Amino acid sequence: MDLRATVAQALAEDVGSGDVTTQATVPEGARARATITQKQPGVIFGLDAAEEAFRQLDPGVIFERLVAEGQWRDGGPVARIEGSARALLTGERTALNFLGRLSGVATAAAGAVRAVQGTGATVLDTRKTTPGLRALEKQAVKAGGAANHRFGLHDAILVKENHIAAAGGIAAAVDAARKAAPGLLLEVEVRDPQEIDEALAAGAPRLLLDNMTPAELRAAVAQVAGRAELEASGGVTQETLRDVAASGVDFVSLGALTHSAPTLDVSMLLETAT
Repeated sequence: MDLRATVAQALAEDVGSGDVTTQATVPEGARARATITQKQPGVIFGLDAAEEAFRQLDPGVIFERLVAEGQWRDGGPVARIEGSARALLTGERTALNFLGRLSGVATAAAGAVRAVQGTGATVLDTRKTTPGLRALEKQAVKAGGAANHRFGLHDAILVKENHIAAAGGIAAAVDAARKAAPGLLLEVEVRDPQEIDEALAAGAPRLLLDNMTPAELRAAVAQVAGRAELEASGGVTQETLRDVAASGVDFVSLGALTHSAPTLDVSMLLETAT
């Protein structure tokens, strides 16, 4: 991912032909200092993107990081910035949008990891990410302590129900996938005990147990008996996560880590201008 290009696109979207308010009210040569503050408990991530937003507007900006990313904290100062007053004010929203969004994802991931602690299950993200921000959001998931599933359609094989239908069955789909990409992780989505048996017979090394209740998951774990890795997916929420993870599966994937993570509340206050 090209962070510079991603941030430039976000700035262009916000600034357009120019920040008319700042240009009208702030002298061109004015300098300023500001502090970014975390206003609620959570995990900070996204400082690179925030700094890049200011740096594109003022290459000489001083961006002092006051926290380590990936650590749970109750709140407080996150960064101090010094540079062109116009640059700080124009870049404020873009910087905070990146920081709040990515910190929200990291916080959701950290909460999920806490919820499954002691179960032996690993929390995974999904491809349900914001278009154009997948790399950043997946980095935020890792900063929160969870793990990444496949990055995209190119780096792992996940045979889902529509692939199975198109291929003519689970066995045919697995065989075709092995021949086409023998070096990639291969996972097969299954919905019931019969499909589990078919996937195991085909030699699938990982099964995605789709939309199963905790009781159904426990039965699937017993049925598989260690012959394949198991991932629970579909409809998992923060409220049900613990029960799902405690079923004995190896992985639990949550699209909510990225598609529904609340933005962490961060703000910037201009302290001085000269």
